[in-house]
Amino acid sequence: QVQLVESGGGLVQAGGSLRLSCAASGRTFSGYRMKWFRQPPGKEREFVASIAWSGGPIYYADFVKGRFTISADNAKKMVYLQMNSLKAEDTAVYYCAASSTGGVGSYDYWGQGTQVTVSS
Repeated sequence: QVQLVESGGGLVQAGGSLRLSCAASGRTFSGYRMKWFRQPPGKEREFVASIAWSGGPIYYADFVKGRFTISADNAKKMVYLQMNSLKAEDTAVYYCAASSTGGVGSYDYWGQGTQVTVSS
């Protein structure tokens, strides 16, 4: 059974930092891209960042470039999202996803999400 389990969310003041983690299990994710999405309150889900286990290009949404960093530890099957200089508009449920196909919004597996709240 494939599982993506996020952790690390919480309440932080604007300007602060959080590190989200995603533990992947249940299958071999070779060839998959791991992604972070978020869904702000009352808004549509949006892509945040993606990375491949095997290396290669890393992609970020424009609104997080320079502030967020995605990384992956293949041996531990962990994906991370380091979030710095947080803003109130970063408040959202953050989801980890795994995709075997192209396309920014594509995914095969989805985690349960972790809440990030940034107070201004």
